[in-house]
Amino acid sequence: MRLITKLSLVAITVGMLSACAETKFVMHTAKRLGETNKSQGDYKVGKPYQVKGEWYYPSEDMSYDRTGIASWYGPNFHGKPTANGETFDQWEVSAAHKTLPMPSVVRVTNLVNGRSLVIRINDRGPFKPGRIIDLSRRAAQLLGVEKAGTAQVRVQILPKESRILAERAKAGGAQLTAAQTPIKVEGVGSQAVASQSLPEPPVEKVQSKLYVNPQAAPEQLAIKPAEVEQVVLVDAPVTEAVLPAKVGDVAQVAVSPTRLFIQAGAFSNASNANKVKEHLSTIGDVNVTSVSLGGRDFYRVRIGPLSTVAQVDELLPQVVAAGYGGAQTVVEENVAN
Repeated sequence: MRLITKLSLVAITVGMLSACAETKFVMHTAKRLGETNKSQGDYKVGKPYQVKGEWYYPSEDMSYDRTGIASWYGPNFHGKPTANGETFDQWEVSAAHKTLPMPSVVRVTNLVNGRSLVIRINDRGPFKPGRIIDLSRRAAQLLGVEKAGTAQVRVQILPKESRILAERAKAGGAQLTAAQTPIKVEGVGSQAVASQSLPEPPVEKVQSKLYVNPQAAPEQLAIKPAEVEQVVLVDAPVTEAVLPAKVGDVAQVAVSPTRLFIQAGAFSNASNANKVKEHLSTIGDVNVTSVSLGGRDFYRVRIGPLSTVAQVDELLPQVVAAGYGGAQTVVEENVAN
């Protein structure tokens, strides 16, 4: 009788250990499934805020499409909380942005080497003048930015993916259902997987278009010493290439030469634009170019083209100090080659 009892206890213990090991394996497998089971943090857009004297206006801008300079951050922030309550992991594919919702999904394209990466926004920044996005270390590695420190990029929000991510965050993080996962209580299901070569995604030539942010608040416009009317115009290349929309996926797209500018502002009156040009003439090579939008002509005042990010870092503070707080860095495709 005692022997039977001992054998029963051994069987129960072995069963418990097996179940424990299986549970750990299931949990590990669930983690490897990626974003679906991962904590999404709090959903946050946020109120207008000020950093170093500059105001920022967060919004659910599902048409966001900009070019500019990306930087990256990592070791000094690893393990610290992000702006939406997550824990920053420099080895995850994520990024900080000044105004986009958290979390949201963007596609960042390195306009120099053609690397394109789908990234999750979960933090605020960067607050260095001239930067539009701060990549995690892993994201910087995948985009070929880590060694250089900065890169000329295009950032475009992915509306569908961003809305799904927002709903998951609002719900406290979506959990996998039985129909969505091969993981079962009694074990882990598996099936044979055949490998095959996939064709490269179709890529169309990147072209330039004029982008106007209709939600721009008055405070976002450049400070106007002469009280001249102006609007914010930003060049953004456009492509309809079919690229992956899963966070962490990388694609290669065609690249063409780019030009780097500091744009002090865009004006509806040519005379006002020329006044600004004269005002900034001591800082660098200033030019006024006209563009047409919606049947109206606008006149952009720019310094450049500039050859390096270091030049931007040197000249942009001077433009801001001259009274143009809304000045920004613009990367333009040089279609004329």
